Amino acid sequence: MSIRSWLYVPGSDATKLAKALDRGADALIVDLEDAVPPSGKDAARALVRDWLHTLPDLPAGGPTAGGTAARGTARSGTAAGGTAPGGTAPGGTAPGGTAAARRPDRPRIWVRVNPGSLRARDVAALADAPNLDGLCLAKTDHAEEVAAVDAELTRAGSTAAVAPLLETPAAITRAAQIAAAPRVRHLQIGEADLRACLGVELGPDESELLGVRSQIVLASAVAGIMPPVAPVSVVYNDPDGLRTSTDRLRRLGFLGRACIHPAQIPVVNEVFTPGAEQVRRARVLIERFEAAGGAAAASDGSMVDEAVIRGARRVLATHLALSDPSRSPGSGHGTGQP
Repeated sequence: MSIRSWLYVPGSDATKLAKALDRGADALIVDLEDAVPPSGKDAARALVRDWLHTLPDLPAGGPTAGGTAARGTARSGTAAGGTAPGGTAPGGTAPGGTAAARRPDRPRIWVRVNPGSLRARDVAALADAPNLDGLCLAKTDHAEEVAAVDAELTRAGSTAAVAPLLETPAAITRAAQIAAAPRVRHLQIGEADLRACLGVELGPDESELLGVRSQIVLASAVAGIMPPVAPVSVVYNDPDGLRTSTDRLRRLGFLGRACIHPAQIPVVNEVFTPGAEQVRRARVLIERFEAAGGAAAASDGSMVDEAVIRGARRVLATHLALSDPSRSPGSGHGTGQP
């Protein structure tokens, strides 16, 4: 399973949580931050914790939250979403000792926790919850914040990964250090807050944030984690515009995109799914390269070398992962995995 779409869902709404499982997203981000008013934080936290206990489990040995290669593996020593202490896959048994129904197509479950003093309370409440694939850390400015979350998850025996959201100028300047912190699967930019801090107004081609976006892609590659997840688009009634924007981010090096509305999911999934011609060409390139004994070769008037083949293998691996959900999402930059 390769994660293309991440749907935000209010953590305070039990009805939307139930419906979100069948919206077609590859992963959910259950939101305890912006979607929940201050007066509702405690109730939402309890609701999400209880909801995690009711979820159908994914098959043991199935796809993990972060993948199995170097990029995307939780650095605390256990693959995120893998096997919990004691040899039991997280979420293998529902409350009361009854095994939950297995659903290999269930989306991955992440929770966006609050920043500041509320973060510790959120993490403490969720650290030992079943079916938790990862935590999105809102408004992360320092690597030390990630280390503190890692310590709490480790104490609870959790295999959950983390994804820091970089939403301030300070966070962007520290992206490399934050990306290298323990358990980090990927980074994400909180562009609404960042634009407000910088006074940036996006134009049609979104070039105003090109430098920032590229910096996050580079920081992720250097740290050896998954490519960053593309930021949300607040427009959900313009599929053509969303497709253009998402494809631009894909070409820049982002993998997957966060969605604020179910209507965005089909477009985002389409953009991050290799097309039939792309898969065919990837196979041809690999075959010709291997036939040449691994040396640079010509194909359709272009030179094909190891760098080109890495991209072709990544396309093919993504195609295979999407064709067979039992395949785990791999790493990313510099590997043949999606």
